[in-house]
Amino acid sequence: MAMLPPGWRLRVEAELPSTSDLLLRLAAAGEPDGLAVMARRQTSGRGRDGRNWQSPAGNLYISLLLRPDAPASEASHWALLGAVALAEALARFLPDPAAIRLKWPNDLLLGGAKLAGMLCEASARDGRIEWVVLGLGANLAVAPAIEGRATTCIAAHSPAPDAEDAAVALVSTVDRWRRVLAGEGLGPLLEAWQRRGPALGARLTLRTTAGETIGLYRGLDRDGALLLETAGGIRRFATGELAAGGD
Repeated sequence: MAMLPPGWRLRVEAELPSTSDLLLRLAAAGEPDGLAVMARRQTSGRGRDGRNWQSPAGNLYISLLLRPDAPASEASHWALLGAVALAEALARFLPDPAAIRLKWPNDLLLGGAKLAGMLCEASARDGRIEWVVLGLGANLAVAPAIEGRATTCIAAHSPAPDAEDAAVALVSTVDRWRRVLAGEGLGPLLEAWQRRGPALGARLTLRTTAGETIGLYRGLDRDGALLLETAGGIRRFATGELAAGGD
């Protein structure tokens, strides 16, 4: 197994209710930057909007604690970083590294089916980020059913890696991208996301609390917001969910 980057620790548990719930408690108690918590199985995994994340053995369930020296307004950048890093880490285990696509804001797709997802949670104090917890789940060996969604796993396309090997690959990729973000700003990360995102001009349907918007994809704004061209012009969306297949 590959080595972790300097400064990182990987804690592996046989079973946890939720890796993110544990790491949130540790973050609040002052745990230093660079801890990753992985569970072989979760009993109460969760995704966006409190949705249940099915967590059978054989898949990757991991949360990472970061304490970036950055303004609170940049918290959303870490969600982009998590998605790009997870896509690149998982791509190492596939015959076609470019096959993984990104669905805004937090899904990874393979062959149009959901392969992985992410939840980014953060705390701020005095206008600065106090901590960021990236919770990531990826289907390595098993593709749990999701109502109304097609799902897939690495094993359907290539031999599935052990979850700990995938965890080390992910931590290494997150570490590399956080250094790029610190040294070069958000530009390279936005470019990397958009290379795996929808094709420019694709027709997308976005659902928000205000209703449904249909428009042509015009990329990401400079802070990672989704840009859609509608009859009323280009609109910017910081939150929402793309309809299934809308990418």
